[in-house]
Amino acid sequence: MPLEDLSPSDPPSDLSRDGQGLDYRATILVVDDEPAVRRVLVMRLQLAGFRVICAEDGEEALTLFHREQPDLVVLDVMLPKLDGFAVCRRLRAESCVPIIFLSALDAIAERVAGLDLGADDYLPKPFSPKELEARITTILRRVGRGSATNEPREPSNGTGVMRLGDLVVDTNRRQVTRDSQRIALTYTEFSLLELLFREPGRVVPRAEILEQLWGYPPRRAADLRVVDVYVARLRGKLEPDPRNPELILTVRGTGYASQRMGDGALAPVAVAAG
Repeated sequence: MPLEDLSPSDPPSDLSRDGQGLDYRATILVVDDEPAVRRVLVMRLQLAGFRVICAEDGEEALTLFHREQPDLVVLDVMLPKLDGFAVCRRLRAESCVPIIFLSALDAIAERVAGLDLGADDYLPKPFSPKELEARITTILRRVGRGSATNEPREPSNGTGVMRLGDLVVDTNRRQVTRDSQRIALTYTEFSLLELLFREPGRVVPRAEILEQLWGYPPRRAADLRVVDVYVARLRGKLEPDPRNPELILTVRGTGYASQRMGDGALAPVAVAAG
C-alpha cells in the first residue's frame, strides 16, 4: 500500500483546537484510482473534520469538481482516462482551487512539472496521512474557503495599495496590475510576492519561504525545489525579462531578495477621492 504510518493508534491531528478560524467542514476532493488509498484518506480526513468526496479517474474528478466546488483537491498523478496533470491543467484554466499532487514517482522533474501547472504542493508516495492532513490544514488556513472560484471570497487584511516599479499591488484585493491590466496570480504566488517584499532588500532563505507559505520545514532537497519553481513562475508573470530579473533577485546558496526599487517603491499609492 503506497501509504505509511497507518496505525490506528496514531490519531489524526486535533484541528478543532486550532483557533485560526478554519472551517472544518471544508470539502476535500480526493482523486486516486487505488481503493485502499481512498478508504484510508476518507477515514483520516473525516476524522480530522473535513467533508470528503472521492473520484477514481480524471473524468470523474472533473465532474465532481463542477458539481461540488470543493475547497481543495488531493490529486494522484497516475489516473485512468485523464491523468492528474491533465486534470490540473483543466482546473487551472477556470479555478484557483488549491491542488496537492500525490505520486509514487518522486523524480524532481515530475514534481516541477506538477508545480509548473499550478499545483500548490506535491507529496510523494509513500506518505503519512498525518502529513497530508497538516499540509491541507496549512493551505486552507492560508487561502480560506471559496478558493474554487477565480476570486478569493475573503480578502486578507492587507495594508493597502503599493507600487513595485510599474506594478500596482492591491494587498486587500490580492491583485497585481500593470498599465491597468490585471496580472493573474494564484493565492500562493501572491503570498510569495508579499513575503519577499515585506522587507525590501532582505535575503529570505528558501527554507523560511517553504515554512512560511507551505507550513513545513524542508526534509529533503526536492522540498526546496518547490520554492524555486514558484519564484520562477512569479518572475515569468512580473518581470519584463525573467532571465534577467529586476524585482526578485537570487542570492546563491541562500534564497531570494526583493530588489529595492527606490525609497518610495513600497509607499502607498495616492488614490483620488470618489
